[in-house]
Amino acid sequence: MKTETSRRNFLGAAAGVAGLSVIGAPSASAVVEAEPWGIKLGIATYSLRSFDRTTAIEMLKKMQVKYVSIKDIHMKIGVPPEETKAARAEFDAAGLVVTSGGNVDMTKGTTVDDLRKQFEYAKAARLPMMVCAPTHENIKAVETLVKEYDIRIAIHNHGPEDKHFPTPQSVLEVVRKLDKRCGLCMDIGHSARTGVDVVETIAGAGDRLFDMHVKDLSDLKVKESQVDIGDGRMPFPRIFKQLKKMGYTGCVNMEYEINGKDPMMGMQRSLSYMRGVLAGLASA
Repeated sequence: MKTETSRRNFLGAAAGVAGLSVIGAPSASAVVEAEPWGIKLGIATYSLRSFDRTTAIEMLKKMQVKYVSIKDIHMKIGVPPEETKAARAEFDAAGLVVTSGGNVDMTKGTTVDDLRKQFEYAKAARLPMMVCAPTHENIKAVETLVKEYDIRIAIHNHGPEDKHFPTPQSVLEVVRKLDKRCGLCMDIGHSARTGVDVVETIAGAGDRLFDMHVKDLSDLKVKESQVDIGDGRMPFPRIFKQLKKMGYTGCVNMEYEINGKDPMMGMQRSLSYMRGVLAGLASA
């Protein structure tokens, strides 16, 4: 991976512009922008799946992120609404902006009544959007609930193993026939493994791209090759340029799926890399 290592070293200069450490957390004197170059960097809390809510929130604060997408590990589905509201209040008290929740499973059930529980959860949690995994068979019922609750959905593609929505294109083919509040959460790692060009796909998604899950792979065909962002082959500078070009207003949420028991260093390195890339683009 000599080429990719050089890429990270080169972008270390850009990280220096932002006052960040490429290999660790922001320095004490750093001013960390929540939206470097106008891009909202966030974290999908699935990245912190090994930790309880209180610990996860403290870790998010240490990483100096503002935007989060909450996995139900940290705000459970199926509990009384009062518990959901209390859990959401903890994120608010920490100064975090909750942009979505998920991935929320919607593969079980085909009717509006079958799926209402997920939308009641989103209502209690005050989620403006659910990242979700429905099926082709129930998507019209999901659309009905989107209209009733006025909560957006972003269907998450899960790669070659996903029998419902493996690619962003398979999501877009469906949501473009639905209410404007139905869109795509593009996971660039899973997308790359299906062989699509991630930058071209982002451009093609247009205003139906509501959210993003980002990660890096040393081999764009191999799920198990995930590495810290900046150490792999994902074209992040080109990705960010395309998002800027199209005026993307959603989040770029890191979903860190490796080193589950001890993720902080890798997550900090990944954030610093992305912040460095964006600082470099902003100053170019």
